[in-house]
Amino acid sequence: MAKPQKKVNKKPLIWVGIAAVIVMALILTAVFFFMDSKEPENLSYQPKPTQPPLQSYYDPNDFVLDDNGFMTCLTRDYSIGIDVSSHQGQIDWQQVKEAGVEFVFIRVGRRGTTEGQIYADELSHQNYEGAKEAGLKIGAYFFSQAVTIKEAEEEAWFVLKEIADWELDMPVVFDWEWGGEGSRTTNLSPSMLTQCNLSFCQIIYNAGFEPMVYFNEHQGLEQMDLDTLKWYGFWLAMYDSEMLFPYKVDCWQYTQTGTVPGIEGNVDLNIYLHE
Repeated sequence: MAKPQKKVNKKPLIWVGIAAVIVMALILTAVFFFMDSKEPENLSYQPKPTQPPLQSYYDPNDFVLDDNGFMTCLTRDYSIGIDVSSHQGQIDWQQVKEAGVEFVFIRVGRRGTTEGQIYADELSHQNYEGAKEAGLKIGAYFFSQAVTIKEAEEEAWFVLKEIADWELDMPVVFDWEWGGEGSRTTNLSPSMLTQCNLSFCQIIYNAGFEPMVYFNEHQGLEQMDLDTLKWYGFWLAMYDSEMLFPYKVDCWQYTQTGTVPGIEGNVDLNIYLHE
């Protein structure tokens, strides 16, 4: 005959389980309280600015100004060029060509620094026709004040509409510049600036054109993730007689006070570096 089973009192086990749940809840509450008490972190992606290498990509002695004030390069093939907008007024393109200029970047349009409206450059098509007839190589650029990816994309589509009938030999450039204190671009983060560049260039590339990004020395070293944009051409604005920027660039705007026959007043001068 089987022995009768000893009856187990289950109440202590139940209370042990309840106690364990309460302890776990208290621990989790303490953890979440500690996390919430810390200052919230900025969760948006902030790219680490590209760090300079130990040595410059270029030797300052590689570049020499010629007798006409045009920058030349002793170590690689190059082209001499300018960039223009309606600020230059009426241009005698044949004189520009005869002076030794080989290419031009033409401003297609701009976005306002405060209200954000997009404007077409009043002389862009006239400048295109004149430069084309004179035999210059031509690229295009847009002066951007984009503060969102959507605005950068809007600018890219605007450019594509404006240059639909153009035959280009040079890149299409995203020219984002700081608008100054009180402008809409004042507090734009490095991550958003990089993404605006990237979005513009992707649309331009998908349309069959060669994209390029424009930046000054400070932007390139401190405000943009150049590694993210390395698939596109770099156009550096650095007003100096020596190339001191530590990275490879494709185009160097070395002065904004150049003079060229056929253009009244000052004009930006550039050297385009070929592989």
